[in-house]
Order: sequence, then C-alpha cells, then structure tokens
Amino acid sequence: MDDHTQQVQSNQVVGSAGPPTSVDYPARGRNRAIFGTIVAFVALGALVGAWVAFGSNGDDPGHGAQAAPPPPEVSVARVLERPVKPWDDFTGHVAAVETVDLRPRVSGYVERVAFAEGQAVRKGDLLFVIDPRSYRAEYERATAELARARSEAELARSQDERTRALLEAKAASREESDARHAAVAQTLAAVRAAQAAVARAGLDLEFTQVRSPISGRAGRAMLTAGNLAQADTTLLTTVVSIDPMYVYFEGDEQVYLRYLELARRGARAASRNPVRVGLANETGFPHEGVLDFIDNQIDARTGTIRARAIVPNPDHSLTPGLFARVQMEGSAEFSAFLIDDKAVLTDQDRKYVYVLGPGNTAVRKDVVLGRSVDGLRIVTSGLAAGDQVIVNGVQKVFFAGMPVAPQSVVMDARAPATKRVATNATGAAGSQ
Repeated sequence: MDDHTQQVQSNQVVGSAGPPTSVDYPARGRNRAIFGTIVAFVALGALVGAWVAFGSNGDDPGHGAQAAPPPPEVSVARVLERPVKPWDDFTGHVAAVETVDLRPRVSGYVERVAFAEGQAVRKGDLLFVIDPRSYRAEYERATAELARARSEAELARSQDERTRALLEAKAASREESDARHAAVAQTLAAVRAAQAAVARAGLDLEFTQVRSPISGRAGRAMLTAGNLAQADTTLLTTVVSIDPMYVYFEGDEQVYLRYLELARRGARAASRNPVRVGLANETGFPHEGVLDFIDNQIDARTGTIRARAIVPNPDHSLTPGLFARVQMEGSAEFSAFLIDDKAVLTDQDRKYVYVLGPGNTAVRKDVVLGRSVDGLRIVTSGLAAGDQVIVNGVQKVFFAGMPVAPQSVVMDARAPATKRVATNATGAAGSQ
C-alpha cells in the first residue's frame, strides 16, 4: 500500500468527509487543514465548559447552580387613619388695613419735621409744623372782630329796650322802635359771623400742626424744613396701620363653586373661615386669621375672584406689599386614610401603591388620591385600615408578588425622625 492509500484511510478514521481526492487537490495538505479545524473546535468546547463550571461552582464548589439573591429591604408603614381638616393653598399679598397719604390742610412753609422717618406713631402724634405766624395773626384779628361785634350787639340791645319804654310812654314812634329792634337782630347776626370767622381761623392755626390721623408706621418725609407745602396738594408722608393686617388673595371659579356647594350642605361655614398665612422666609403658616371679605363678582378676564383675610400682627412681622402664602380651610373635619407621597407610583393614568402581603410579598393596590394634609396625602379609595404600605425602597419592587424584607416605620410626617423607624421586619410581617 502506497502513501496515498494510507492517507485516505487515515482521513476516514478521523471521520473527515469531502470530495474524492484528485490529482489537482493534494490530499496531504487538505487532511492537515481538516485536522487543525477539528482540534480547534475541541479546544474551544473544553474552554467553554471549564468557564461555565467555574462560574457555576467557583464560589461554592458544593452546589451545581447559582444561589438566588436575597429579597430587597424596604420600609413599610401602616396606613394612617385620623380626622383631617383639608386646607387649600393660594398666593396673595399683605396690605395695610388703613393707609393715609398725609397732605397739609393749609399752605405755608414747613417749619419743622417732628418725627423720625419709619418710626411707629400713634394717632394724634405731631409729624410736621407749618409756619403758624400768619395764621395766628388771622386768629387774633378774628377774635378782635368778634369782640367788636358783641359790643355792638350789646349797644343795640340797650337802645332797643329804651325805645320800647318810650313807645309805651308814647314818647317814641312805632317806626323808631322797629328800627331799633332790627338793629339788634343785625348785630346778633354779625356776632355769629364773627364767631364763625374765629372758628375758621382757629382751625387754620391748628392745621399748621400736622398730626397723624391713625396709629401705624410713618414713611419718609417728602418735604424738609423750609419747603413750601400747598394745601390739599403736597404729599408730606404716608402712614400705614400695622396691626391687624389685610391679606388679599384670589381663587379660581372652581374653588369658589366648591365652597358654595359645601356651604349649602353645611360642610363648611359660609363666612369667617379660618385662614393661615406664611411669608417667603417662613416655614409653614405661623400667622392665623379669618376670611372677612369676598368680592361681589368674578373677574371675567382671569376667571378668579378676590378674597381678603384679616390677620393679627402683634409682632409687626407683616409689612404691606409682602408676598404671602395663604391656606384657607377647605371643608369641615372628617376621617381619612393618609399615606406618604413617596409611596405613590404611576401607571399611565392610574395611581397605585405596594402593600405588604402574605409571606412578605409586595401586593399592588390602585388608589384614588385627594389633597395634601400636613405633608401626607389623602387616599379617598383603594386602601383599608391596617394596610402596611411600602414607603421607602419601593423602586426595588419590580413586579407584584415580589418577596421583600420589610422594616416598620411610622406613617406621620410630623413625627420626629428618631421615632419613624420602628422594629424589625419580623414584627411587620407578623401583623399580616
């Protein structure tokens, strides 16, 4: 048997297949290529098998499959059920109850500015003094004219009495008696006119001292000493009241209609509703007042209606013009389920939460939400008393029925942070 026959038999032994050997395709070279390919495939298979075996049993040689990961840790809180009083949020601004643009009632040169700009003033405090000399002289002239008129009136009365006596003695004519009597009436009228002139001159003299008409805080002095002030024209300063204060805000027509409906059903007072106010730098709503005015029409351009609250301001922290956050009582007190907003998930147009189910599994429940109260969300439907809602770690739950490792917390935004974390997961699961 020659070399060519032996090589063909060797190819058959290793299982190679292919077209018959020909003179144009050397058999020796072809068999070497097939053999190399087979060896490479065998080596690659061994390498893959070794890698799979290492990945499956490298950590724990005693097990043939990878161990399942532990369930994720989550925080669960029992749904909170308590009486609530919803509050609606608005934005508004602070305004003074009384605002006075102070102008002089008499013209003259300012003699003195008698107050410190920006200080609190009381009703009747002296603010400006206008040069009173010309007005004092007019008052004295009017007083003298009154004295002359009274003297003339007294003389006319005496003459009238003598004429009457002479008329009875038939020593004077009726015509002379009537003239004396008319003179008395004229002098009495002159006295009354002189009295009015004195009163007017006295007012003008009094008006040279410009006093605050209200209690509050004075603004800056618009005129200083030596400047001319025109009666009823020149602005001297502005005084605003500081306690209490008004807070104006606007609500849309939907809120207005809802309030009307609640008032008709007796679920809300028709007037004097409680209002809470907070400023831009304050946390919460520390100022409390009541609603005391609602406008008589809705603005057709904006679809809103203006309302006003009156708020005590004993510490003078409210200043006219400040931005204000306003909350107004939305309805009467009622019992509701409350949850933390962090527990709520969204599925298209539906809201849902995960609650702790049997065997420490996550159970999905669709919910209908209401307004926020004290940092928690009202749940109008979807939950039952005693449900334990997954609050923290809900993003670790990928599907309903997934096992979890629960840890109990308190469902109350007002509770201190040290009291929110409760016991371990066993206690939370055992309540199911």
